[in-house]
Amino acid sequence: MERPVFSVLSWVVLVVLVEQLGAAWLPGTLRVNEKGVLLFPQLCKFCDVLPSDCNSSSTTCQAGCDITSICESVEEVCVSVWHTDGGNVTVETLCHNPARPIYGVLLDDYNNTQCLMKQYKGLGPDYYMCSCNNEECNENLIFIPGLETPKEPFDYFKKVLISLVAVLVLALVIIALVYLLWINSIRQRPLKSKHPGHGSGDTRAILHDVDNSENSLNHNTELLPIQLDGVVGKGRFAEVHRAKLTNASVGGTNVPFQMVAVKIFPGVEFASWKTEHQIFLDAELRHENVLHFLTAEERRTENQYWLITAYHPKGNLQDYLRNHLLTWEQMHRLGSSLTRGVAHLHSDQTPCGRPKVAIAHRDLKSTNVLVKDDLTCCLCDFGLSLRLDSTMSVDELANSGQVGTARYMAPEVLESRINLENIESFKQMDVYAMALVLWEIVSRCIAIGDVKEYELPFGKLRDHPCVESMKDSVIRDRERPEIPSSWTNHPGINTLCGTIVECWDQDPEARLTAHCVSERFNDLQDLDQNSLNFSPEQKIQND
Repeated sequence: MERPVFSVLSWVVLVVLVEQLGAAWLPGTLRVNEKGVLLFPQLCKFCDVLPSDCNSSSTTCQAGCDITSICESVEEVCVSVWHTDGGNVTVETLCHNPARPIYGVLLDDYNNTQCLMKQYKGLGPDYYMCSCNNEECNENLIFIPGLETPKEPFDYFKKVLISLVAVLVLALVIIALVYLLWINSIRQRPLKSKHPGHGSGDTRAILHDVDNSENSLNHNTELLPIQLDGVVGKGRFAEVHRAKLTNASVGGTNVPFQMVAVKIFPGVEFASWKTEHQIFLDAELRHENVLHFLTAEERRTENQYWLITAYHPKGNLQDYLRNHLLTWEQMHRLGSSLTRGVAHLHSDQTPCGRPKVAIAHRDLKSTNVLVKDDLTCCLCDFGLSLRLDSTMSVDELANSGQVGTARYMAPEVLESRINLENIESFKQMDVYAMALVLWEIVSRCIAIGDVKEYELPFGKLRDHPCVESMKDSVIRDRERPEIPSSWTNHPGINTLCGTIVECWDQDPEARLTAHCVSERFNDLQDLDQNSLNFSPEQKIQND
């Protein structure tokens, strides 16, 4: 702080000017009170912080400051601050406006003519301060035993605040206990369905509720009575179990159980569970060719996260094709339902015209397609799926990363050169993978003539090829699964193979959309069925 110093002659000149020119002419540091008396700034000791041998147990002692300064304004008074950190003692002398806090406190003794040191316990046991309004009054420090400031008003408010927080915490604990008791009582009730008819091999009664009620099982907060009945599939992030939904009631009649599928994620795969759960929570996702979702559960005692869905005993498409040959009609049913499911994912509206958010599957392959009892397909495993919200930024899309299964990755995914400016790019990746799955289906149809053993796309590669191996095959050598010339002798297969080739084109922009492929399957229904069916379903015996 600057310390203005005036000579005696300067003060005399100022007094004369005030008398001659009036109070309107005054420096900023001078004031005239209501009685017309000229007020001068106070003269105070001003040495900032100095070491001192002054002891608070003494009655009086000197600050030891040898500098006298004129305060900047008439509002300022003289202040001294005595402090010790246990070994070193310091004294600070200064000018200060008592209307402003110093060290967080307001001084209330500034009208004193002497510097009476008060202990400020709010700052700690070793802080004493005084303020006075007299020339150099802050040089002589007077310690009076027992003189201390009253407790700060903030202490009272702190106690009140702590009490309120304690009451609030207690209230929350009580509410939580009541909630847990209520949940526990609900779990004891049997799960009821409003619709008659049931079967142990499917989930039709439950799915009827899911399809027709917004308040269906996927809004449950209770844990369902489920008995696991064996593992039916394993993936990178989770295991799929066949399970019995027990203690159920259908049409007022108790039934032993209904079969469901339970996808179990370990605790470390919470992010994958959350992603798939969020996809399933979209009510507009429901479609006959998308796996029916029942509910999600957090099994904290087992450190597991569950997704409970419909159960389809025929298993995934890859296993089904490995063990079955297909007639033209069966091939058409599987292929057309697959394309309808993908088209529904990619669409920005439902079949009824309601708006929906388009979804890219991003891990489409034959093991992520289930076969239903009526030999139609339904898509599953949305752990890597991406909601193509139009509000997503390029950075958000870029952070989605290179995901999927290398064997089914499109060329642009293998090269990490996806056009992030266009969300259609993610749909085009799915269409490429869908073409490979359609090729798998066609390769097992007796309409092509000589049907070989089931083979994965790019079957010459090892079981789990890496990205670099796929880049060599798909990008450098531009290879695709073989379509023998004998396949094209059949008119329907010939048309379908042309569609497949357009879908796995090297250029993403040249690929068909899933909706277009679905329409082409519809056109195939107009072909003469008598010329397309050769024999009833044949089944390859399991080893």
